[in-house]
Amino acid sequence: MSLTHGVGDFFALDIGTNALRLVQLSGDSQKGWTLQKFAYVPVSRSVVQDSSDTGRRKLGEMILSAMQQAGIHTKNIAIGLPAGKTFTALIDVPNQDPKSIEKVVRYQMDQYIPMPMDEAKADFVILGPSPTDPAKAEVLISSTSNAYAEERMEDIEQFGLNIVAQEPEPIAMARALTPPGIADARLIIDYGESSTDLVVVYGGAPRLVRTIPGGLDVLSKTVANSLGVREDQARQFILKFGLAQDKLDGQVFKALDSTLETFASELTKSSRFFQTKYPNVKVGGIILSGFAGVIPFIAEYIEAKTGIATSQGNPWQLVRVTPEQQQALSQVAAEFAVAIGLAERTNNR
Repeated sequence: MSLTHGVGDFFALDIGTNALRLVQLSGDSQKGWTLQKFAYVPVSRSVVQDSSDTGRRKLGEMILSAMQQAGIHTKNIAIGLPAGKTFTALIDVPNQDPKSIEKVVRYQMDQYIPMPMDEAKADFVILGPSPTDPAKAEVLISSTSNAYAEERMEDIEQFGLNIVAQEPEPIAMARALTPPGIADARLIIDYGESSTDLVVVYGGAPRLVRTIPGGLDVLSKTVANSLGVREDQARQFILKFGLAQDKLDGQVFKALDSTLETFASELTKSSRFFQTKYPNVKVGGIILSGFAGVIPFIAEYIEAKTGIATSQGNPWQLVRVTPEQQQALSQVAAEFAVAIGLAERTNNR
């Protein structure tokens, strides 16, 4: 899925709250992907959130610097749209031939998105017949406001770059993290700085997309208040010791237990909600990414609380990397799910 279509060579850009991540791949989904170019550039949240002309110019200059660092020469770029700036939903329509379904969806689109059509940029993908009702076809729709999409395009294109695709970050993330060839459903989460994207994937397509408030910054504040330390120090404790009960006398675990239990209950609710529509489909696993992919013992904690097998995801699972590239990425590899998912997309609907 994308909100802007294009063709040709491109690279992917993930503008995160703590870093810029650039990825350029060669290959395809059939033969596999090879990492060609990449960059990871730390950036402060104040720069990313600065909407002034000065702030936008500074961010653009950082993107160009990251491209130079990576050795990327193409001007074509695919970018992610934050979940908070998009609306994504699954709808059912009468099952017909694809062209008829497209006509129905386009005609009725204003019923499904939470903004007037003349203020929105919307796109959709026909997933196929509903697993529970062959008379229905499932369609994944996504939209964002014209104002936001055009602002983002202006920010990027003023530096000579050409946006060939804008895609919701949860969709890109799920593409990179979904294990190939699975028959059941998987609940995939990307634990970020201030929020967590959640996608349930089944049959190779997203079937549920949510954003849960709270991320690593909430955990850091919780530990800082409990232990009486600075937030940056609390962050280091979380990323180094995680939920180990034999480190720091288990103080980090004790501080985070209540917060993470609430988080785990949200995962359980999402799994149950998915199964109300797909009662015969098992959620066979939870896949962690982002900061949840690196916090020690969080996978074991979530598995114990949800009763669902939980593992740390690998966004590089379909990408060939050299030993040198692997070494350079060792500390940040888990943060690349969105960038890799964008780079693995095709330019076809």
